[in-house]
Amino acid sequence: MKRHLLILLVVSIIAPFAAKAQFEKLKDSVVQLYGIVMTADSLKGIPSVSIVVKGQNRGTVSNDQGVFSIVVMKGDQIEFSSIGYKAKLVDIPRNIEGNQYSMIQLLVIDADYLPVTIIKPRPTKEQFERDFVNIDIPADAYEIARQNNDETKRRILAKALPSDGREATNMTLRNNASRYYYYGQAPPQNIFNPFAWSEFVNAWKRGDFKNK
Repeated sequence: MKRHLLILLVVSIIAPFAAKAQFEKLKDSVVQLYGIVMTADSLKGIPSVSIVVKGQNRGTVSNDQGVFSIVVMKGDQIEFSSIGYKAKLVDIPRNIEGNQYSMIQLLVIDADYLPVTIIKPRPTKEQFERDFVNIDIPADAYEIARQNNDETKRRILAKALPSDGREATNMTLRNNASRYYYYGQAPPQNIFNPFAWSEFVNAWKRGDFKNK
């Protein structure tokens, strides 16, 4: 029992010193990294550059002048990346004295070479005017909508497009209502209906019977 108490006493005395030494070691490993990201050719600050600690979900971005600041550990790898520039991987030295480290990081433009395009002039002004007038420009959404609202186009679409469920139901209900209304008697003949004759004349003028 005395032995266990002695071991517990020794551990309680040594533990604070060990924790303090570990904290001091961790504190000495933390580095405040700050600097500026610039173009390699013109030495101009690059905004919105992504600065990420590799292998960790930590990072930051540079401001409008290319300046950045981030907390890292000694020995970390920092990746600089931005659209239009080649990514750069930088190692933070392990033998840094103190807890601050500054740097100027240069990024090289990543050029994408597109296929060669050869622009040739028209031989004559007359040929250019002819080709310009006869060029086939595809219709945009407004032109397609205007064409679909044309009366002739609407009549063609009305004949070709099948009825949906709502239209078919309404037609069935109207036919049933008309049949039930004249149930047990002869329905009237539209040949004596002036409204039917008016609709017939309008349909004739529109040309509804040309293809029949």
